[in-house]
Amino acid sequence: MEETHRVQRAIIMAAGVGQRMRPLTLTVPKPLIPVRGRRMIDTVIEGLNANGIREIYVVVGHLKEQFADLPIRYRGLSLIENPYYDRCNNISSLYVAREHLGDCIILDGDQIIYNPEILRPEFTLSGYSAVWCEGETREWLMQVENGRVRSCSRTGGSRGWQLYSVSRWTKEDGIRLKRHLEEEFEGGNRQIYWDDVAMFRHFEEYRLGIYPMQPGDVVELDSLEELAEADPAYRDRLPSETKMGSEE
Repeated sequence: MEETHRVQRAIIMAAGVGQRMRPLTLTVPKPLIPVRGRRMIDTVIEGLNANGIREIYVVVGHLKEQFADLPIRYRGLSLIENPYYDRCNNISSLYVAREHLGDCIILDGDQIIYNPEILRPEFTLSGYSAVWCEGETREWLMQVENGRVRSCSRTGGSRGWQLYSVSRWTKEDGIRLKRHLEEEFEGGNRQIYWDDVAMFRHFEEYRLGIYPMQPGDVVELDSLEELAEADPAYRDRLPSETKMGSEE
């Protein structure tokens, strides 16, 4: 029987520039964009708090001053500045938060948590929350056997478990991940996703599982078009040709 672990802390990645949501993100960080009246990052933090997780580290970079209200609003939350955010991929955000790895949950701040139950603190293996995908997807797709991740395709596919940006890490794997982050980042490998470190660069050194979700438990909004679909209030921000296509 696998040992049961409990999430002690959370790291929320919120430093990116949100390029695919420009021009909106030129003045508002993507995690702070309201969707139907609630900022995306608030759904993440409130979901964590609902599960008793209050030690939270939010990694900020782009328009970082706009996150200043979070430590005031949420007890136990701290901000960590990522000085590399505008010239490195998101491996830099986990690198600057690496001292807090272990018995942790790592999430993106620019997603919407509709079902807080998927953030429950008890877990066994390190690994990602995932949704079964029968049809085609271009997202990262994992193949799982007997509860263990055996492989992952970064170009998608069909009949697999689609990886979402919610992952849990044991104390032992947190120590391992910290070492691998330092090895990659300090060695100059700064244009990769942090997920590449465990999923591809050092895959054989981890025992990764999955935490099944239902479609709609978490929504990741990657573009202005997807934002407008989730909240019609943003339709007037779409390019004219996109608006015309959506009205047909």
